[in-house]
Amino acid sequence: MFEVTVKGHIASAHRLAGYEGPCKDLHGHTWHVEVSVVGDQLDAVGLLADFKVLKKKLKDVLDPLDHAYLNDLPAFKGVNPTTENLARHVYSTLAPAVRPLKLKHVRVWESETASVIYYE
Repeated sequence: MFEVTVKGHIASAHRLAGYEGPCKDLHGHTWHVEVSVVGDQLDAVGLLADFKVLKKKLKDVLDPLDHAYLNDLPAFKGVNPTTENLARHVYSTLAPAVRPLKLKHVRVWESETASVIYYE
């Protein structure tokens, strides 16, 4: 098996309803997003996935989230835009776009020392 990983980032604002602490108030993050695809078949060039193509697919998913108030987006209606839910949203949006490769996981870094991994 081969695993290819690319990174992107977004700067967005959110608030966490029901949270006890400062995150209940409006605040922002620069989230760093890593995605990894896996497969066992290389193309004629010897690539599992072209980094440039995979980065573009990730950018297409992240662009609507960048410089946005996440609480107002349809993807987060009825659910807090936590790092966990952000990772799940990126996964569910990106997975069909990378087929026939399998999206192994999405890792979202909320800060330099804290991240969430989502996979199915």
